[in-house]
Amino acid sequence: MSARILEHPSIEEIRLEAVLHALADPMRLGIVRFLAESGRGVPCSEIELAVSKSTGTHHYRVLREAGVIRQVYHGTSKLSSLRRDDLDTLFPGLLDSVVAAARKRSAV
Repeated sequence: MSARILEHPSIEEIRLEAVLHALADPMRLGIVRFLAESGRGVPCSEIELAVSKSTGTHHYRVLREAGVIRQVYHGTSKLSSLRRDDLDTLFPGLLDSVVAAARKRSAV
């Protein structure tokens, strides 16, 4: 039985435009905020999204293909985590600023 592996861009392939596009959607921003606050790999089922499963899958794929998150299979679950080190190396402070702004906006 072969392991299921998902494609991720290398750090050299991550582009600011793709990251900003991925973070511009409120649903994806909510996923990123949840992952940032959890600080660990999280199964997709742990993050409640008010959309269909296929739409949720699309949002995760956009984040993964932009290089914002890493997804790995763990048994039958797909764990998602932020690529914080890569993003902080490429765009210092961006992730923290975006998450802080999202937190502030939801507190209003």
